[in-house]
Amino acid sequence: MNNLLWKNIGRFVLLMLLQLLVLDNVYLGGYVVPVLYVLFVLMLPIGMGRVPMLLTSFATGLLVDVMAGTLGFNALACTVVMMCRLLFADRILTRGEEVVIDTPSIHRIAPVYYVSYLLLLYAIFFLIFLGMEMFSFRGLGDMLVATLASTLVSTAMSILYQFLFVKNEDKK
Repeated sequence: MNNLLWKNIGRFVLLMLLQLLVLDNVYLGGYVVPVLYVLFVLMLPIGMGRVPMLLTSFATGLLVDVMAGTLGFNALACTVVMMCRLLFADRILTRGEEVVIDTPSIHRIAPVYYVSYLLLLYAIFFLIFLGMEMFSFRGLGDMLVATLASTLVSTAMSILYQFLFVKNEDKK
């Protein structure tokens, strides 16, 4: 097995443990849902292939659903995020250039583009997740506030994670 596979397995375990043992027990006023495990999906290697990326995203979300007791919301949101990433988000990272990036991270991509990538995909994740959770238009304002707050907090946590756990020496 190659080094990239082991890095991804380690990232998966660490992010899942942080999510399930710590972040799922954090209550921030009802408007902020801290989610960090989605970063695993966002950092999957670009050359992995479309079908394996979609299946991995679905399985990751499904595992969180089983552990957290949600009704498939995470699996749906992760799969939609991966579909959006495959369709257009990688263009944000490479800006249409033929650049080979094995794993998207803040150390390999210009920070402004990487933060844009995180903000966009976290916003999509939370729109799907919170939309399914609330499932009505009565609380649309609350859902949008929760989406914005959760997106900002999760993006900040993802950037912090990158600086703490992703080595800068990966930069080529």
